[in-house]
Amino acid sequence: MAWDEWEQIKAGAAAGSTASMRLNQLAPAAGGGGAGKPDLASSPAAKKAAAKAIDDDLEPGVRRDGKHAAETTNAAVRAFGAKDGHGWDTSGALKRAHETWEMQVRMLLGRLSAENQALGATGISLQNNELDIAARLARQSRIQGI
Repeated sequence: MAWDEWEQIKAGAAAGSTASMRLNQLAPAAGGGGAGKPDLASSPAAKKAAAKAIDDDLEPGVRRDGKHAAETTNAAVRAFGAKDGHGWDTSGALKRAHETWEMQVRMLLGRLSAENQALGATGISLQNNELDIAARLARQSRIQGI
């Protein structure tokens, strides 16, 4: 953002311009940010479906395709490798590229596993936060004894 643009925004805010942004109010009820949508864009059913997709489709698919790629790449490395003392440079390059790719597949599998665990823990975490906030508010409430 250019300095002149920032100065215009500050001047508009000071003058009470309707074009300036106000951060200390709720979004309009209709037509504006968040119009009627809940703050959290997920549900227990959606989280279960996502975890099931990771378990049933993504992880097995990555493992299966990773195994297939490893077999075919290893066959190519052997085919281009030195048989009589001479080989193609492609063999070594393929081997190094495949080692990097295998590391990326392992990282992807780890990420999928972490996301799956996070999906399962989200509901518990949100519920615990709500219970904690309710307990703190109850301790501070002056009307509780009425």
